[in-house]
Amino acid sequence: MTSMTPTSTEPDLSYLLDHTSHVLRSQMSAALAEAGLTARMHCVLVHALEEERTQIQLAEIGDMDKTTMVVTVDALEKAGLAERRPSSRDRRARIIAVTEEGSRVAERSQKIVDRVHEEALAALPEKDRQTFLRALRHLIAGHLATAAENPHPVRRARQREK
Repeated sequence: MTSMTPTSTEPDLSYLLDHTSHVLRSQMSAALAEAGLTARMHCVLVHALEEERTQIQLAEIGDMDKTTMVVTVDALEKAGLAERRPSSRDRRARIIAVTEEGSRVAERSQKIVDRVHEEALAALPEKDRQTFLRALRHLIAGHLATAAENPHPVRRARQREK
């Protein structure tokens, strides 16, 4: 290290959050493969079961661009887990309806997701788990709620269209 190297006074929060997020996503991807799903497929199934939602609404919930959403729904349709149908509220809109088999798969995949999250949190001492979750919720509700406007946008794995 030279005398010109700046001294960091804070932990590298970007690295800590990026690394843990990457590892959790890779573990989730591997676990959901057991059910023949991707994380995006799981997300669409679960949120489409909650209420009648359009493809656009589900894409927003899942932080997917239009192209990714179309590919995801195509895969769900091909697997017989969901289908596009006219909305009961708006004849111009199409919703994503989950089939009976899709509902069974979503129930199984939700158990997988819960297990992966439980295993990740189990790495923390039990007394720290709720504090950790509360701190993350404060960050995403406060200072880290909205991305900064940037002339050179930071690329994300899943970038939301505006």
